[in-house]
Amino acid sequence: MTSLDSSPEAVRGDSGTAAKQIPPAAVARLTLYLRALTTMLAEGVDRVSSESLAEASGVSSATLRKDLSHVGSYGTRGVGYEVQYLSRHISAALGLTKDWKVAIVGAGNLGKALARYGGFESRGFDVVAIFDADQMIVGNEVGWLRVSDAADMEAVLQRTGANMVVLALPAAVAQSVCDRVVAAGVRSILSFAPVMLQVPPGVNLRKVDMATELQILAYHAQRTQAPVELE
Repeated sequence: MTSLDSSPEAVRGDSGTAAKQIPPAAVARLTLYLRALTTMLAEGVDRVSSESLAEASGVSSATLRKDLSHVGSYGTRGVGYEVQYLSRHISAALGLTKDWKVAIVGAGNLGKALARYGGFESRGFDVVAIFDADQMIVGNEVGWLRVSDAADMEAVLQRTGANMVVLALPAAVAQSVCDRVVAAGVRSILSFAPVMLQVPPGVNLRKVDMATELQILAYHAQRTQAPVELE
């Protein structure tokens, strides 16, 4: 399985060839810098110091400078970074200058919430399809999309040109649907299913497990409270 959590990222140039390997932790932080820069652009900020950008992103200045060196951006001493240029530079490194068309499989509460989320488009992701196997749901409108029948998934993926798929499915059907998505030629999958999925080499799989994240949050929260003695 190819996982974005387990190996360095290949940042690709416009030619499509691998240009540079970036550590996964740095990739995650680059998204934070881009979010902060987007806010600054909206506020009319032209330049920003490494200290200010680091503070806005919740990291240290040293970490910021090291991360940005991976994408070949060092700033100018005493001047800082040009916000618009750095934003474009990070976007290109993350692959956000390409057309990313997203399909969501599963039109339950989570799938519908994701389909209606307005933040995807502003970040370069176009949600082009949503699927479900429940015939009581197929044909319903979710935002501007109409729910397609999961039985027609391969044809719709091809027609819409979807190159990313989000799985918002129960564990019992997630692997079989994932296999169909891979067979249809999609190589980037984000799964919310509470199960470990298997994908072949060359397929990038990210798993979001909200229960696990809450457990980790609970661990950190309990450390700030009085210790509990077990009898």
